[in-house]
Amino acid sequence: MMQIELTHEQEAHIAAVAARTGRNAEDLVREVLADWVADENALAELRASLDEAEAQAGHGEGRLVTRESMRQMAEDVKQRGRARLAAEITAGR
Repeated sequence: MMQIELTHEQEAHIAAVAARTGRNAEDLVREVLADWVADENALAELRASLDEAEAQAGHGEGRLVTRESMRQMAEDVKQRGRARLAAEITAGR
């Protein structure tokens, strides 16, 4: 078990939130800490993913993404979708 001293302002804030939400102060602090840990884990996963992407790019893998390449990819998707829809309409006739 860990004991932590809070400032009077921190205690007042926790008490106010607990009163407003109808929750126990200890449960509230545990929930906030759990959210913080989840955020830290998500950030660590994102950093690992970025490290992997940088390593792949360093080996010539992957694709450079720019605003223009994203516009082109979106246009390609639209064109394929339109062609598929036209084929379905033609086949249905």
